[in-house]
Amino acid sequence: MRYFLLLQFGFAMLSFVSLAGCNQRARADAKIEEPPSIEIEHLHRSGLVTVDHPEQFSVVAARRYEIASELNVTGTVNADVSRSVPVISLASGRVVEIDARLGDEVKKGQLLFRVRSADIAQAFSDYRKAVASEQLTKVQLDRAKILFDKGAIAAKDLEVAKNAEDTAKVDLDTTAEHLRVLGSDLNHPTGIVDVVAPVSGLITDQQITGAAGVQALTVPNPFTISDLSHVWIICDVYENNLAEVRLNEYADIHLAAYPDRVLKGKISNISPILDPAIRTGKVRLEVENPGILRLGMFVTATFHGSTKETHVTVPASAVLHLHDRDWVYVPQTAKIYRRVEVRGGAMIAPDKQEIESGLRPGDKVVVDALDLQNATEQ
Repeated sequence: MRYFLLLQFGFAMLSFVSLAGCNQRARADAKIEEPPSIEIEHLHRSGLVTVDHPEQFSVVAARRYEIASELNVTGTVNADVSRSVPVISLASGRVVEIDARLGDEVKKGQLLFRVRSADIAQAFSDYRKAVASEQLTKVQLDRAKILFDKGAIAAKDLEVAKNAEDTAKVDLDTTAEHLRVLGSDLNHPTGIVDVVAPVSGLITDQQITGAAGVQALTVPNPFTISDLSHVWIICDVYENNLAEVRLNEYADIHLAAYPDRVLKGKISNISPILDPAIRTGKVRLEVENPGILRLGMFVTATFHGSTKETHVTVPASAVLHLHDRDWVYVPQTAKIYRRVEVRGGAMIAPDKQEIESGLRPGDKVVVDALDLQNATEQ
């Protein structure tokens, strides 16, 4: 009986070994048929990863790229002072009508507002007195001529009469011109003065409202009209960067509202006075306005220097963006890669990106950093 039990146990062990051997051979055959898998060993502290099949990750050398040095500053759009004209009232009084508003486009000669003024009454009174005086002196001169022809008066009396007539004519012309300057008709005088636009343009400032009072030839001016076909861009440039800005050269103007548009601005003035608080100088750019620049708009101006700077470029796919930081994978040995932090710059082309720091020309990087990163996360 004991012998029989030992015999059965031997047969069971033999069957188990045979079955295990078959399973091992089946798994080995299946492994031969499958493509080799990528086995990656993570070494997080050092930023290294080990790859069994590095041939699946192409590498490329970083290239040298030379460009002129650039200086980027911010600025604001302002009206060209030489193209801004104040609208003034030559008569003091009360505003009774406003026919234009801030932001309106106006034409030269267009009515802007009306003022009821007592200055007109005084000016017309002076005019009527000048008319009466001129008429009287003319009659006196005619009488003096007759008397002089008959020998009744001396030549000096005739000269006095003639001088009085000339003086009266001067007074008459002066008072008449005063009325015309105030905007009144000599034949139909009125106490209302019309103020019209002296030039065509955009109303960029308004300092009056209905029923407001205005004073002749005083500030603030009721309106300011600006020609915005050309504008100024005023930039703040730090003291240590002023050497890169030169008169009569051009800068590129970039607008946040129109990222696809790049305008050209000519450097027309560099202020000789620095802001003592922030140590910046004002740089003025003159720009032709294509109709998209608005007063007060913020812009970025790029000044191009005369010296060349060496930069590094890599394929855009080689840069990995993680947590607001830029990384590349650099091969250390045949199977080991290190993840290196870099500072990415501008896109040179659709498939090239500038590297401002972290790489040197000739350094090799993995072409597709995202593929390697995804493989490390599996």
